[in-house]
Amino acid sequence: MSIVCFGEMLWDVLPGGRQPGGAPLNVAVHLRQLGCSADLISCVGEDEPGTELLHFIQSRGLDTTFIQRSKHYPTGRVTASVDAAQDVTYQIDQPVAWDYIRPGAAPEQRAEQAEAVVFGSLAARQPDSRQTLRRLLERARLKVFDVNLRPPHYTRAVVTELLAQTNLLKLNHHELAEIMAWFGKEPELPAAMQWLTENFGLQAVCVTCGAAGALLWTGNHLYRAPGVPVAVKDPIGSGDAFLAALLKGWLAGTHPGQALRLACATGALVATHPGATPAFTEHDVQALMARPAM
Repeated sequence: MSIVCFGEMLWDVLPGGRQPGGAPLNVAVHLRQLGCSADLISCVGEDEPGTELLHFIQSRGLDTTFIQRSKHYPTGRVTASVDAAQDVTYQIDQPVAWDYIRPGAAPEQRAEQAEAVVFGSLAARQPDSRQTLRRLLERARLKVFDVNLRPPHYTRAVVTELLAQTNLLKLNHHELAEIMAWFGKEPELPAAMQWLTENFGLQAVCVTCGAAGALLWTGNHLYRAPGVPVAVKDPIGSGDAFLAALLKGWLAGTHPGQALRLACATGALVATHPGATPAFTEHDVQALMARPAM
């Protein structure tokens, strides 16, 4: 199972220190931990933070072949704050290296060979990386859009363009409400998910609802999975782990309801650890699912 993740890799600056981050990096790490082959197409600066990020992903079993280095822009950094309700706010530096991911024959060939390409809206905030993403999506077999709206780093026009390129869409309930408002539609579920599927020709729409779990609309059917109650230490990265598990199940042909339950458990497991990329195994996920309800 071979997957390409495109976009930002950076340092999350948290109250307890800095951690490797960026949704594409997080998804790639979690895919690798779930037994998938994952490559990251990104860019870091020719600086010490960039070198440290490369060492980190190598330590997690990922290749650095498609990670470029910029002489002109620094490695990305995000200052993340978590409030008492476990809501996260982000201050995202720009311009940074991943805003300038260059096109090339090698990454385009890799995207064409992969079973899926994962991308988000943040890496499309600047024209350079956005154009590179367009070229990758022209070749991709399965296009997985993890929306990740981070104001003010997106526009309706760009997100709509990406939706039109998407096969599998993942977003949270806040993002769903905002996007539906753009088109003058109500955000009620599952009608909103069905509308997105039909309007953009999607194979599936997945909406995450935090502790309440997640919903998946595919094949004209709605699947629901409850949240897994856990003691949350840090919600950062849990959505990325959720997507990694869901995508693995999707590509493996797992029943959609079962894939959704596994994804919820994987996201919950990551939320019990600090940082976006704690180490875990599939056995850990299964153990959490088998645990008696709290």
